[in-house]
Amino acid sequence: MIEQVREHVRKLLTDGQISAFLGLRNQDGNIAPHIFEKPEDLDEGFTLGDVEGRPPARYPLAKLLMTIVSADPDKKFGILVRGCDERALYELVRWNQLPGAAYRFVKVGFACPQELADEHECRKPFPDECVAGEKAQPVMNASVKEIDAKALPERLEYWSRVFDRCVKCYGCRDICPVCFCNVCTLEENALIRTGDLPPENPIFHLTRAAHMAGRCIDCNLCTEVCPAEIPLRTLYKKVAEIVQEDFGYVTGEPGDAKSPLNFLGPDPGHTSAHD
Repeated sequence: MIEQVREHVRKLLTDGQISAFLGLRNQDGNIAPHIFEKPEDLDEGFTLGDVEGRPPARYPLAKLLMTIVSADPDKKFGILVRGCDERALYELVRWNQLPGAAYRFVKVGFACPQELADEHECRKPFPDECVAGEKAQPVMNASVKEIDAKALPERLEYWSRVFDRCVKCYGCRDICPVCFCNVCTLEENALIRTGDLPPENPIFHLTRAAHMAGRCIDCNLCTEVCPAEIPLRTLYKKVAEIVQEDFGYVTGEPGDAKSPLNFLGPDPGHTSAHD
């Protein structure tokens, strides 16, 4: 699969369809985001994130693209995408965080294996256009149903207990591909006492959950990086269910639908992700 993706990117660079490619590079067993500028660069550590004996390395590449595009407004970039990365791109364009930039990036997608889709309960473990990989089956929200099956007092006890494990590292916020606010409510003393460690339970996580309503693209990076192993994926999946039921909005879908909680005005340079 990696060869198919590599050769596809090589052709994009060789033909001048993109100026550079945002992907992943393996350097001495350490995988990190990397910008490949020349076709020959792809022969030095290009990877899809797989390292033997470890879970696949995943990063919020869509969020990184925001910074890269703003720094080089005249370039057209390629970007490596899983299904969740593509959902993040759709939302960032919709929230005007990549204003006018939809025509300035080319998605190079590949499908996640069923094992990874099952682990992350991924609702769509492949992008709309796959260069490589077999499309795995979507996975339903089993973790949400498990919590919903509990009586209300049990649910309260459960969430209070897991929130007590929080060390307020801000990892969930920092890794999130759709956390882009210039001022973070999690650092506002009027809402959350910033000097408290651990944070007041449950204000810290309920504040973030409310902020992710109509925005979370279900990538599960927050749960993956949480040192306290708090099941944030389950919490945000439940929030997403409520937004869908009450407003009919599903995050990360193509088209012009807009989150009911997106109050940003129209941007004159905005271009739809499918335009």
